[in-house]
Amino acid sequence: MTRPQAALNKFLVRADFALYYRQAKQLNWQNQVTANYGVIFVFAGRLDCLINEKAVGLRESEALVVEPNVRIDATGKPIEFLFLTLSPSRVLEHAIAMRLSAPQTTVTFFEEPIKDDLKLVDLCRCIGIELLDEKPGKEIVVNALVEQSIVHLLRKYSVTRLSNELELSRVGLIDRRIRRSVELMHAQLDQDLSLKALAAASYLSTFHFARLFKKITGSTPHNYLAAMRANRAQLLLAETDMSITEVGTRVGYLSASHFTKAFRLATGTTPREFRSALVRQ
Repeated sequence: MTRPQAALNKFLVRADFALYYRQAKQLNWQNQVTANYGVIFVFAGRLDCLINEKAVGLRESEALVVEPNVRIDATGKPIEFLFLTLSPSRVLEHAIAMRLSAPQTTVTFFEEPIKDDLKLVDLCRCIGIELLDEKPGKEIVVNALVEQSIVHLLRKYSVTRLSNELELSRVGLIDRRIRRSVELMHAQLDQDLSLKALAAASYLSTFHFARLFKKITGSTPHNYLAAMRANRAQLLLAETDMSITEVGTRVGYLSASHFTKAFRLATGTTPREFRSALVRQ
């Protein structure tokens, strides 16, 4: 990969993983939070991240694995990087198949940046090349590279543990204390959900729910819901021919301008720019 000269985005979004390749002269990436695992890899430049308000700097050829339900804020200029998200079910299936994990356990990864890992560098650079090149069969190759990346990360950087708090649900790996509220968000993304309704779903007062939610996810319930809406919108933009206005309505935005503003905050692009940057098979 080469040092970025101008803004360039390439995205590939699927139900159980997504890839975001970004080149930017100046990046301001805010309030990323997801129920999926995330892998950040820097091709060129320096990415300054806040991971649940903990500062982490990533330089060229360095990577970081981010746990589910963790807030990510990042800035960089200029920067070229890859962000891979993986559904917990896919990660756990691989861990079980590799006999690294068992049912009722969860997978965690080392919190420190990954440095001097030539195998991971090669895998990420190959993914970037496939996303940029217009060659037939790229999705087959990318799928294979993602599979290899999961196996490599599990082999070298994973730890399994029994968990009395985390559980795998239809919306990902969620702390059971807020699972019902997150599932309500997932089921009613198009609705105007109040803090009171979300707290009631978890059988908590609004005060205790808001504090617990921020402690667990690093994000307020409102910002978490906005990120969940952005994630659903990305999938709809990638997998359907719905108009941008209809996608916005499906995820709870009656105003097209409000949807565009929220989507840009979450992804750094407008819905139209995102759709045009999608990698097609």
